[in-house]
Parts: sequence; structure tokens; C-alpha cells
Amino acid sequence: MEPLAFRRVLVANRGEIAVRIIRACRALGLETVALFSDADAEARHVVMADAALHVGPPPSSESYLCADRILSLALDAGCDAVHPGYGFLSENAAFAQAAIDAGMTWIGPPPSAIASMGSKTQARLVMEHAGVPVVPGNSAALSSLEETIQLADEIGYPVMLKAAMGGGGKGMRQVDAKEDLESALLGAQSEARKSFGDDSVYLEKRILQPKHVEIQVLADKHGNVIHLFERDCSVQRRHQKVIEEAPCAVLSSSIRESMAKAACDAARAVQYEGAGTVEFLLCPDGAFYFLEMNTRLQVEHPITEMITGVDLVQAQCRIASGEPLWLRQEDLSIRGHSIECRIYAEDARRGFRPAPGVIQHYAEPQGPFVRVDSGVQSGSDVSVHYDPMIAKLVVWGANREEAIRRCERALREFEVVGICTSIPLFFAILRDEAFQKGEYDTSFLTEQWMEANIGDGPVPSKSIVALAAVLRQVKMHALIGKGEAQREPAVSAWRRTLSWKHKGRGF
Repeated sequence: MEPLAFRRVLVANRGEIAVRIIRACRALGLETVALFSDADAEARHVVMADAALHVGPPPSSESYLCADRILSLALDAGCDAVHPGYGFLSENAAFAQAAIDAGMTWIGPPPSAIASMGSKTQARLVMEHAGVPVVPGNSAALSSLEETIQLADEIGYPVMLKAAMGGGGKGMRQVDAKEDLESALLGAQSEARKSFGDDSVYLEKRILQPKHVEIQVLADKHGNVIHLFERDCSVQRRHQKVIEEAPCAVLSSSIRESMAKAACDAARAVQYEGAGTVEFLLCPDGAFYFLEMNTRLQVEHPITEMITGVDLVQAQCRIASGEPLWLRQEDLSIRGHSIECRIYAEDARRGFRPAPGVIQHYAEPQGPFVRVDSGVQSGSDVSVHYDPMIAKLVVWGANREEAIRRCERALREFEVVGICTSIPLFFAILRDEAFQKGEYDTSFLTEQWMEANIGDGPVPSKSIVALAAVLRQVKMHALIGKGEAQREPAVSAWRRTLSWKHKGRGF
């Protein structure tokens, strides 16, 4: 493999995805520069990077979202590329263009592709023109209540109101009857304005009992596009994914082929480059419709890596450097089955209430075909300022049944003390009959299901795990006292960051 066209990458993100990017860059021989807010001064990604730059106070609006400040810091640090990860500025076309204008390589798709897919209404128009099936609805922002009522009557209830610039379930409302339409429209517009600074809303037919299936694509700068098969992301709460698996347990080979072709057509339609994901709603009758295109790396990308053997972050870097795709479609095949659990600092038994705080003890499961992507460790403070996901547990099995068993075993070994997590939820999901058969859809996690299935779960008692952790610490202190063990002195990330120019790596 030829050296890449850049050598020092600014990782414009935090947490587990920043750690993931740093690891991939290191494997490619690239230097990395991390960002940190006051809340992340001692964070794992800061310690792992070759250098780190203080970007501001804890609120993301004053730190990780400050595009001008971030680019200025990057240039001062000699960065010649930017990897945005996901979230924050990853789908900000203006930020991507500013990085390019500053002479840096943007490790992502062209700003034009980001912009065209950033608006859901614009994306619908592009997909319609490309021949990709879209959900029945309108492809322009609604202008009045009267127009909304007329369109809903034509499409037929139930319908969905969606924020044109939205994502993550924000600015979204399901409407089952005409009398509920006005309040739903006002609510969707208000939430869209608060979340995205734009109150544009459009209307779609509500597809009943769909699966949420997405196709991973890779495209280079030379017009080559391939797909890396699908992921089933149907286990959701409030339109946000909870657990994902690859491949989809009930997808036929013919539908897989048709959906993958549509995804590649979508990528070509916007002259895509890099790693992207085209999301579809899969109906019970086998019909599927375009939902959206994510012009970035996905949270759930590891399960695709597990079944294909392709490192998607390294692929992003190589494509951004100008390399033509080194894989052909016929080189790829689905190998086994993979499942990802998003472990959040949340209490699923209390409406998924966030549970920030200090992690007193943290130990990840290990063993064959078990991977954990995380940005925390013992002593980490889970802040109220950021997304509460602390880790992603990813497992692989030769088949789906083995993957489920391995996932449950790994969850049993996960030790997190000091905060509440969503681990008990995953035991209940994995043991559910509908999940085990693959016969579930986006309505799987209902309030009724939660009330019936979520208890403490077969998770080791916090007191037992905490006691085990304390005993380990006592033993270590005893060994240190006898001179039988040594510990490296702790080095503050603040001190390390302030002296980043003197690390001997040419900085």
C-alpha cells in the first residue's frame, strides 16, 4: 500500500468514535490530534492520540461544534486532514468545505453530497430522479395546515410528519386521524426549529410494521461503487437504534440484491465518495422504500466489518487519499453473523432516563470474536453534556444462534459500577422469541413490552462486582507496599496536552 496523501489527522470528535478513528489511523502510520473540552480533559481518546487540543467548555455548542475554532486549531497543529466521525460536524457541508478550502483533506464525501442528502426533501427528489423507490409523500416543505390536510387525505392515514433537516427522531410525529394533524404539525415544526434551526416539515405515508434495513456502500473518487451488504436496525426506541445485526435474518437474496443495487444507484446519483449508508424501510410484503442517506460513518459500522473483514475507517482514509477501490463486488461475501449492543448510561426501567456520573469500576468482556468499542474506563465521568452511549459491544458468530449466545455471554462479563446502564435491556431482547426468530420490526420496543420484560436481568449484582473490584485494588496496594508491583505515575492529560509540541514526533 502506497503512503497516503496526508500524515496528521485531526479527529474532530470525542468518545468511542474518536478512539476508533485513532486506532485505524495508527494502523495506517498516521499521526492523530484529538480535541477535548473541559469535561474531556482526562478522556480516553485524549490519552491515546499523539497530541490533543483544548477546544472549549463542556457544552458542545461552545466546543465540539465550533467549526472555525476547530479548523484554526487544526491548522496551527499542522494537521493536513480532518476525520469528523459521526455526530457533531460530520454532516455539516459548510465545515467540510471550509476544511477543504483551508488545504486539508476531508475524510468524507464531497460537501455537495452532504448538502443534497442533508435535506430530507431534497434527498427524496434526488432519489426519485435516480429511480430509487421512496415512501409515498411530498418532496417539499409543507407551507400550510390546509396543504397538509389535503396531502394526508390523498395519501391516507396514518401518516408521518418529519423534519426536512432532521434525524434521530427529532421533529417527527405519527398522525392517525385528521383531528390530530394540526397539533402534530405545530409540535413537529417547533421541535425541528429547536433541534435543527429550521422548522421545515414534510409528510410521508406511515409504513406499518416495517423493518429498518440499511446498506453500507463504499465509493472512490474514480466512479467505482460497491456495497458491503445490509444491517438490520429495527430494534429502536423513539426512532433511535438500540441493537443492530448483520445480515438481516429474514432478507431474501433477491431482495438483498435489489436493495443493494438501489443503494449503489443512490450513491452514484450524488457522486458519493467514501463510506456511506443508504437506509430503507422494508415492508412485510417485500417492498422497500428509501428513508435517508447518512453521509458519514454509522455508529453500527462494526457489525459490517465483522461479517466482511473490511476496516471501514481505514477505507475512508484510503479513499480520501485518492486510492481507487481495491475491492470488487465479487470479492465480498457475508461471513457469519454479527450483533451490536449500544450500551448507554441510561435506566431503561425508568423511561430510558439518562444516568450520568462517575464510573467507579469498568471492565470489558473478552474472549474469541468479542469486540468492545468504548471511550471510557474506570474513573471516567459520564457527562450530562454529551450522548450517554459509553460503549458498543460487538460479537461475531458462525451463525445467528451462535452470535446471540456469544452476545449474552459477553454481556454477563461486562462490569460497570457507579452508573446505571442499558445492559439489562439487552438480556430481555436477546431472549425474546420474536427477536430470536428475526421476526421483529420497528414497533418491537413498545411500552407494554418494556413493562412486561424489563427487570433487573441476570446481571451480576452491583455490590458483588464492586466488592470484587475493591478486593483487586486492595491486593494491588498490598503488592505495591511489598515492592512486588509498580505503577506508572499518573500523567494529567492537561499537562500532556500543554506540552504536546515536545513529544518528539515532529510536532
